[in-house]
Amino acid sequence: MTRVTTPFTVRTTAAEVLQGVDLTGRRILVTGGGSGLGAAAANALAGAGAEVTATTRAQLDLADLGSVRDFTAAWRGPLHAIVANAGIMALPALTHAANGWELQLATNYLGHFALITGLHEHLRAAGGARIVMVSSGAQLGSPVHFDDPHFARRPYDPWAAYSQSKTADVLLAVGAAQRWAADGITANAMAPGRIHTALQRHLDPDTMRSMGAMDAAGDLLHPENFRTPEQGASTEVLLAASPLLADVTGRYFDEDNQEGVTGENVAAWALDPDAADRLWELGTQALNGALAGPSLAERSKPVRQ
Repeated sequence: MTRVTTPFTVRTTAAEVLQGVDLTGRRILVTGGGSGLGAAAANALAGAGAEVTATTRAQLDLADLGSVRDFTAAWRGPLHAIVANAGIMALPALTHAANGWELQLATNYLGHFALITGLHEHLRAAGGARIVMVSSGAQLGSPVHFDDPHFARRPYDPWAAYSQSKTADVLLAVGAAQRWAADGITANAMAPGRIHTALQRHLDPDTMRSMGAMDAAGDLLHPENFRTPEQGASTEVLLAASPLLADVTGRYFDEDNQEGVTGENVAAWALDPDAADRLWELGTQALNGALAGPSLAERSKPVRQ
């Protein structure tokens, strides 16, 4: 497989990626589009002529499968791209969604799985539709633990949970790419890099300082390796709408170029087609109500540290 490269760099903005691209007539859905990366992507896509639906939690609560079902049932007409941008990160305490799933996995993966599969027919109707899963370099930190995805029998760790959910996002793209190619649908995953957004709201000051993102007084810093939201969103819009990526599918991008050929910046477990199939089945069972997370009694049991 040849590595896909583009002329863009870590400092390219979303608007620059779409310069000269006419998206008139394209309908694009961006989750978490009210602020940060999502807002930057939505603004760039709309600036290029797309009809953009940018959702917030008030409109679409990804942790609530009923909310997702209502949203997909109400959608009308073709859909040319979904940018699965919304997410939560590093919750300090183990928290569960209503169906018992660990909340980061429920929000970052399962809610988007329900959304994308629920809108499949609208994507197919568009012809040449695209799915963009916003993952993270955190996928390097953990595979999906199929034997205990909800931390019922292992100690909870905020970063392990986040990493697992970001691996799941890549696997969702791999799974969709495998299944929907005949429908003309492509699916890819990407990492936006380090950016100051509301995603970091659960991080304590010590963690922020360890990242070089906060000074002793509590003021935010902007290290050289941080990007602006407009720069981070460049890869989102590249995958969602650039003609340079037409027909590219099942891959992982970072800083506007594909990773994974050399294995340096994406874990093998995140691109594993067998794991993608297993996760797709897990998600399908959860949507059918056949596979909930730990029961309330199980969640109440102490976990051996």
